[in-house]
Amino acid sequence: MGDEMIIGYSFWGFLGPGITDTPDGGRSHRRPLVDALAGRGHRLIFLQSDRDRLEAGDDLGDRYTFEGGLPKIDMLFLEWRWSIPGRNTTPCDAPGHTCDLHRQRELLEHYTVLRRTPTVIWDKDRQLPANSPWRRRPGVVVCEAALAPTTGARSLLFPLDDALLDSADPRALAALSRPVPLVYVGNQYDRDEEFDAYLAPAAARFPHQVAGKWPDTGRWPHVTFRGRISFPEVRELYGGALATVLLLPQRYRVAGQMTQRIFEAVLAGCLPLAPADIRRVDRFVPPSLIARDGVDVIGKLAYLQAIAGGQEHTSLIAECLRHLELFRLSTQVHALEAVLAELAGSAGGTR
Repeated sequence: MGDEMIIGYSFWGFLGPGITDTPDGGRSHRRPLVDALAGRGHRLIFLQSDRDRLEAGDDLGDRYTFEGGLPKIDMLFLEWRWSIPGRNTTPCDAPGHTCDLHRQRELLEHYTVLRRTPTVIWDKDRQLPANSPWRRRPGVVVCEAALAPTTGARSLLFPLDDALLDSADPRALAALSRPVPLVYVGNQYDRDEEFDAYLAPAAARFPHQVAGKWPDTGRWPHVTFRGRISFPEVRELYGGALATVLLLPQRYRVAGQMTQRIFEAVLAGCLPLAPADIRRVDRFVPPSLIARDGVDVIGKLAYLQAIAGGQEHTSLIAECLRHLELFRLSTQVHALEAVLAELAGSAGGTR
């Protein structure tokens, strides 16, 4: 194999804005990663359904290739899918069925097992068990979007487009009107504990909005939940808010895995308050934005209100932008290409 590869890329999500009623955090970073790999000479073939066209009605032209069969590829790259009862574990003709898991199984059996195609598993949701045989299989590398990934896995963070980071203007962002002191964008999944500890107390003191799928909200009658919002509305919400709180499931916190919400917020000038129990939290936010508990969140929000629009606010946004450097797309593409080259070299000596 040469340096340029045909990469079979399996993802269950969208390249464009997609549809509102679906969870897909990859919309903020998947397309920049794909375009960067193509720009470096690789050819990408997408191996799951074209959901942009089939579900969202978005025509992305002939720029991207989707393939429902089993084309010849040099490398298999999977955004890992896991069992979701009632959705992808049901028969293919069952109402509400999605075939992402069945398709992933087909790809692994054909490419990884039968053809011994070098395979990268990007476990973006930390759902692959630590004792999974895929972690030990020759020719397979597992990547995680974490600073302290599972033993044997590699770090591949969610990438932030260099152009977006380089063009962000702290002074202009600080000057924007921010009528809402506190917002949160994200779904409820495994976040109740952190929501109770950090966000709910502040929501009792400040005007706020919570956007996302929160099906069980009875314990927080004082919180304003607005339901799911479209992907373009996310930036609009952050753009009118002073701060957010970075709520993470426990499996993310222990590994130092930050979601794409941090750069979605910061690029819109919304300051991210980060719970202190996130591993290596100082890599993600400045010390002044690390919160110990809900009382601390309240105090920090009051402080941010006092400095809003001034030089101190501008400097804090600039500092947050500097903390986003670790997500820079060019850095993450380099890390991924190093893994691809390693796998290609190993395959060249054994196939």
